[in-house]
Amino acid sequence: MSSSPPATTLDVELRPDSPAILHVDSPVDAQSWAAQYRESVRAQVTEHGALLVRGLGLREPSQAGAVFAGLAGDLMTEREAFAPREAYGPGLYSSTAWPANQPMCMHHELSYTHQVPGLMLFACLTAPAQGGATAVADAEQVLKALPAELTQRFEREGWLLTRSYNDEIGASLSESFGTDDRAEIERYCRANAIDFTWQPDGSLRTRQRRPAVVRHPVTGARCWFNQIAFLNEWTLAPEVREYLVDEYGADGLPFNTRFGDGGSIGEDVVQILNSTYDRHTRREPWQAGDLLLVDNIRTAHSREPFDGERRVVVGMAEPRRLDDSCPTPEASRR
Repeated sequence: MSSSPPATTLDVELRPDSPAILHVDSPVDAQSWAAQYRESVRAQVTEHGALLVRGLGLREPSQAGAVFAGLAGDLMTEREAFAPREAYGPGLYSSTAWPANQPMCMHHELSYTHQVPGLMLFACLTAPAQGGATAVADAEQVLKALPAELTQRFEREGWLLTRSYNDEIGASLSESFGTDDRAEIERYCRANAIDFTWQPDGSLRTRQRRPAVVRHPVTGARCWFNQIAFLNEWTLAPEVREYLVDEYGADGLPFNTRFGDGGSIGEDVVQILNSTYDRHTRREPWQAGDLLLVDNIRTAHSREPFDGERRVVVGMAEPRRLDDSCPTPEASRR
C-alpha cells in the first residue's frame, strides 16, 4: 500500500483569525480521502492545533462517522457528560444540547475526567443561518497570557468541579455514567477519584479535583487545560444563574467550579479567563459539509450563539489518562 502524501503537499490556508483550513477539490469520496490522507491530516493537526477541512461534502451522520474512524480509529464512549447528546452509533454523537441563544465558552472536552479525548472531530451536516461557529483558542498561548499569580495558584491547587445531578437540568445519571445502578456509579466514582454523596431525595452530588495545567503528551508544551470558566456559575447568563440559585440553592447547582482548596471563584476571575480566551479566539463560519479536527489538549473550543438549524456531529478519539502528561497538581511539582 502506498504511503500518504507528505503534509507539505496539502493546500492549507493560514490566517491569524481562523483555524488552519485545508481545501479539498470536489467531488471526492470522503471515506477514501480520509484513509489516503490520514497521516498528512494528522500532521497538520499536530502542527496547528486545529484543522478545518472544507470540500468533503459531509451530509449524513454515518458518512461523518466513517470519516472520523478513517482519520482517528476507534471513537470513545462519552462518560461524565454534563448535558445530553443524541447518539448516532458507537462514539458518534450530536453536539451538546445547549440553548441556541447562549454561548458555550472556551473549554477542553471532558477535562475533568481521568481519561480525556486527545482528539475531537466535528462535522457540520447543516450550517446555521447565522453564527454558531465552533471557534478555537491555543491553550499554550492562553496560559502565557493569563496573570501569573492566578495560574500559579491553579497549578498549586488544581480546580474542583462540583455537580448535583437531577432530572431537570443537565445530563441524568444514566446519560452521564451509562447506568442508573447505584453500585455501578459508586464503583466508577471510586475508580476515577470522584467524591460522591447521595442526598435524602436520591439525587447525587459529586466533587472531583483536577489539574488546571498539563504538559502536552507529544510536544511537552504547558497548556491551560480545564473547564474552570465554562462550568462556573458566573459564565451563565445572569437570569439563568439567578433561576438556578433560587431553584437549587448556591450549593446545589447542577455544576460549578472552585479553586482546588475549595475556595469560591469570583466573577472577576471568570471574566479574566473568558476575556483572555476572547483575545485568542480564532473562528471560521461553518459551511455544510465541513470537517473540523481539534487537538483537545493543545486547543480549547467553543460554540457561539446561532440562528436557524445547526446540525453538527461529534466524535472523540485517542483517549489519554492525565497521568500521561500531568496527573495531579502535586505531580507537576515533582
